[in-house]
Amino acid sequence: MADAALRIPKTEPAQDSPANLVAEATSPDILNDIWLPGRAVTIWRRKPQPTFQDWIDAVAPDRLPQGRVTLTPDRAEDAVTVLCDQVGLAPSPNRSMLTGDIAALAAIFARVLSVDLVRLRLDVVQDNACTLFHADTVPARLLCTYRGRGTEYGVSDDGDAPRTVTSLPTGSVGLFRGLLFAKDEQTGIVHRSPPIEGAGETRLLLVIDVVSENP
Repeated sequence: MADAALRIPKTEPAQDSPANLVAEATSPDILNDIWLPGRAVTIWRRKPQPTFQDWIDAVAPDRLPQGRVTLTPDRAEDAVTVLCDQVGLAPSPNRSMLTGDIAALAAIFARVLSVDLVRLRLDVVQDNACTLFHADTVPARLLCTYRGRGTEYGVSDDGDAPRTVTSLPTGSVGLFRGLLFAKDEQTGIVHRSPPIEGAGETRLLLVIDVVSENP
């Protein structure tokens, strides 16, 4: 289902950043590397199909699905379909690609993190949602921007903003370690939403989290 909405280039070997904190590849298997020592981010590089991207970019902002649900991955597609229905996003092959892709990512995330439940969030962002670089107080977080600019990330020295900032490409999947990750390793990787206030842009961001035992 993930391949339906987004074209996956020919698989390439994983590429490490110089600091070995970030690894990326064109196979979803790269997401498993989040468990490697010192690894802070794993990125599954994907290129959206032009027809899908043209469609999602043209959807009126008030017709983009948004909401938060906690569920087992097998219920994700139905849940996102309900969110689409709630805002009047008409059924279409492209809508099915979106809901199927989100469901596939929920299943991958649950498998990599060895959890049964996930918290799925779809945000429609038109302002500066969170422009401070930070690390999330979660074990790990999956981020995928279907529309608009992707999440920005970099290495922070002593809590300062990163000297070098990289953007997660639209459609690609980033799995970020959080402050509650099982391995007690401080990597210095931080991220933020790109500042877009006043730019007339709309982002559609998918966030998938582990469900806390004490929400």
